[in-house]
Amino acid sequence: MPDSLAEQLRSDMECEGLLECFHGLKPLDRECFRVLVESDEPMTIDDIGDAVDRERSTAYRAVQRLLQTGTISKEQINYEQGGYYHVYRPADPSKISGEMQRMLNDWYAKMGQLIQEFEDKYEETESAAASG
Repeated sequence: MPDSLAEQLRSDMECEGLLECFHGLKPLDRECFRVLVESDEPMTIDDIGDAVDRERSTAYRAVQRLLQTGTISKEQINYEQGGYYHVYRPADPSKISGEMQRMLNDWYAKMGQLIQEFEDKYEETESAAASG
């Protein structure tokens, strides 16, 4: 990924890359998310691991990162004879995009504040130099 904001703005980005950009997800996380989106049914960790050709534990770590970001949800399915298992599905796209918009607005406000602090700091320095 580009280092500076100017480089990021000039680079080509796909909409799927937003998950990595906003949440710091890894390529495997993105691949697991893609598999869940393309599936017609909720998937177990084993299903996801098979689909991305990774060990169950590796898929589990990717799924945990996706759960932490709110991009997928987990549901418990109970067996009639006792016990349970979990299935995963992508979160509502409007929920995901709403959260990214909120994060972007927070970032934009923070950047605006830092730019104003920068301007204030250098105006004071310039004023002090001009009066001195």
